Amino acid sequence: MGQPAPESPAPDRIVALDLIRGIAVLGILAVNIAGFAGPTAATLTPHLPIAGTFADELAFAATFVLLEGKMRALFSMLFGASMLLFINRANAAGGFGEVLQFRRLVWLMLFGMAHYFLFWWGDILFLYALAGIVALFMHDLRVKSLLVAALVIFTSRHLTGTVMSLPDVRIEEQVRSGVATPAQARINAQVHRQWLAKAQDELDEYRSGFARQAAVKLIERPFHLLEMAFFSMGETLPLMLIGMALYRSGFFAGAWPRRRMLQLAGWGTGIGLALTLAILAWLWPRHFPVQAMYAAIVYWTAFPHLLMALGYAALLVLAAPALARTGLGQRLVAAGRVAFSNYLGTTVLM
Repeated sequence: MGQPAPESPAPDRIVALDLIRGIAVLGILAVNIAGFAGPTAATLTPHLPIAGTFADELAFAATFVLLEGKMRALFSMLFGASMLLFINRANAAGGFGEVLQFRRLVWLMLFGMAHYFLFWWGDILFLYALAGIVALFMHDLRVKSLLVAALVIFTSRHLTGTVMSLPDVRIEEQVRSGVATPAQARINAQVHRQWLAKAQDELDEYRSGFARQAAVKLIERPFHLLEMAFFSMGETLPLMLIGMALYRSGFFAGAWPRRRMLQLAGWGTGIGLALTLAILAWLWPRHFPVQAMYAAIVYWTAFPHLLMALGYAALLVLAAPALARTGLGQRLVAAGRVAFSNYLGTTVLM
């Protein structure tokens, strides 16, 4: 997500950054609503904890195609770009940009811990702080080196995860097709019982009251943020590095040739959308089975997400000068300038 840091105004902000960040933080809200309303499984399929309707599937499919993963990728890239922007401005003003940025990340980590323990299991501030600290040690790399490091980490993480997810998805598909062995059927049934039991435990916990929820997280899941950060670092860190590379190349400031921006917008959005629709065409007739959905959201759609996020970013950079002058554009820019407040505010509201 865009950099959720204290939003002190700056006289020379890059409007495109604020605009894209505003769209990303609101798009993430649309994806996160399922997680606010129900258990974690509700973010994976419209059929947990209870069976959904066709309308539920339709809404889920639209979110999956247009927003899921794409908004998160935009936000992560903007976080990396905003880190460099802050460091450059601080250094230009005679300060120690890297030290000041590190201090901001430590504060962000503390806010993330409070956000998790007091409010919501889905906090990302802690993850962004840790990934940001790692990215801080890499921010002086050249553009090409940033991109190579990002693609190696990103590809390794998602290719490994895809390969590891295939046996579980294969068993689930064989059960659905009626060709599973008794042992496979038992394994699949046990996995689904675990998902349902986890969902019910979470719902019971949500109904137990504020103090009880905070106590359960503190006592039973004190290291959840570290586990989540370790699991997600292979996605978040490379996206931040890509954002740094884009910022350093002048992408967000509109320094790229218009033809090149249009090509990225067209090819990135087009290819990413085609791949996402192909995956959806396999998932929807099967009614979004949970094992396949977990693999699809976490691993299979990683590159389609990245391509569409780059395409979205190019489109929005091109549209930013005109869009920022409209009433809607001004509101989106304002949302991006207070992304930290908006992110926390949506948790309290939702």
